[in-house]
Amino acid sequence: MDDRPISERESLDLITSMINKAKNSYHDTGLSAMMWGAVVAFCSLARFCEIVFEFKLPFDIYLLTLAAIIPQIFITIREKKRRSVKSYDDEYMDYIWLGFGVSIMLLIFVLNMMAASWQPVAEEYFRVSGQESRFQLYEYVGPLFLILYGIPTFVTGTACKFKPMLWGGLICWACCIIATFTQARIDLLLVAFSALVAWFIPGIIMMKDYKKAKLGLARRQETTHV
Repeated sequence: MDDRPISERESLDLITSMINKAKNSYHDTGLSAMMWGAVVAFCSLARFCEIVFEFKLPFDIYLLTLAAIIPQIFITIREKKRRSVKSYDDEYMDYIWLGFGVSIMLLIFVLNMMAASWQPVAEEYFRVSGQESRFQLYEYVGPLFLILYGIPTFVTGTACKFKPMLWGGLICWACCIIATFTQARIDLLLVAFSALVAWFIPGIIMMKDYKKAKLGLARRQETTHV
């Protein structure tokens, strides 16, 4: 058995390998996933309460998702500094989630354009027939978002062998199918549920694994240097 002290380089390699093994090669600490899961779930539940209890907040509750970008930037910078080596897997995962963010913004833009174009048609239909149109665009907003929610979640779960996110992505898609047959208020509950299952709960698991890995590393280093 080799009793020589390990070098700083070897120590860093050991840290990287142990964290990756403990977290099934998924590098995130879980903080981002927890934050976005909580924000999306909170916004959806707040909107649900607005509909059910017939009140209106003085601002659009979904603006909180834009405000969450600020702490996300700080989280990303801090985690990149902690990461001693950035692997190819890390890089393409970053691009997948970046593409997801861009897709969400584009979807919001397209839906707003569709709503603006559809509103005059709906108003004219009501004026002529005296009835509201059977097609309501907002009834399909939830399912469209759930489709997007499932894509990066499922890819991350499968590529990184992290089952909580794999199942989270599948649940997003299952809720998408259900949401096409339910009212908008139920869709909001499905979105909140999906955000908690796909992001918040996996984030908690990742954070626990990350802390456990760090504790194991600290003990290993103490043993090595004795």
